[in-house]
Amino acid sequence: MHLILETHGKAFVGDYIGDFAPGALFLAGSYVPHNWITDDLYPEHVETRDMVIQFDPARLKQMFGAFPEFQEIYELIETSKSGIEFFNFDVAYAKSLFEGVRDTTGPEQILTFLKLLNRLTAHKDRKTLSVLQLVHPEGNSKQARIGEVVDYIVQHFADDISAEKAAEIAGMSPSSFSRNFHKMTGNRFVEFVNRVRIGQACSMLYATNEQISSICFEVGFQNLANFNRQFLKMKNMTPSDYRDTARRELSSDTPENNKITA
Repeated sequence: MHLILETHGKAFVGDYIGDFAPGALFLAGSYVPHNWITDDLYPEHVETRDMVIQFDPARLKQMFGAFPEFQEIYELIETSKSGIEFFNFDVAYAKSLFEGVRDTTGPEQILTFLKLLNRLTAHKDRKTLSVLQLVHPEGNSKQARIGEVVDYIVQHFADDISAEKAAEIAGMSPSSFSRNFHKMTGNRFVEFVNRVRIGQACSMLYATNEQISSICFEVGFQNLANFNRQFLKMKNMTPSDYRDTARRELSSDTPENNKITA
């Protein structure tokens, strides 16, 4: 759990790239990559840029198993596998609870943390960030087998990945795979692959000077027209506009030692 108190910059959560500012509040699952990079050169030392709470969801799951009243909190933590940003949450209240978790021990610390989780669960002004629900295989459940496909796509997004090949990896019939994949990721297979590729393209547009046509083929698209069409559909701007916007917001001449990472 990550609360930004000062500075502005770029948030990287899974394949999501977006802005953060004071008051931003995120919940990122155990396996989703995440980073917050400050993009402004501040003339004075920033005393506390952010506050972070790290916790083991497996231990909470054990407790939630004994108390069904915690089901909604458990569902929130499951959703955080894709990363969540909360909007218009009371920053002063959040900060006080973060401080309460930091400054207490034992049952009081756990109760304060549960109070924070409970308030976040009730707060509906939020957005799931990454298209990737990074499910890690455990056993032979359908979820685990879909998780294997997700991992395969993340590692081989530039390859020619067919739904038939993915169904084979999952050990399912094509129809069963299609149904279960959509249920567990919220995306149809082709849409999901395209979103992963576009997410990777965003990172390359932001971080490199490669030509857009080169990036198109490197991330797995077979023609530039389709790449541009999919990019516009998902990001509401062209790849060149995205590059220009990202670089205006995160000045490329910011000294590296003034970038603060979480």
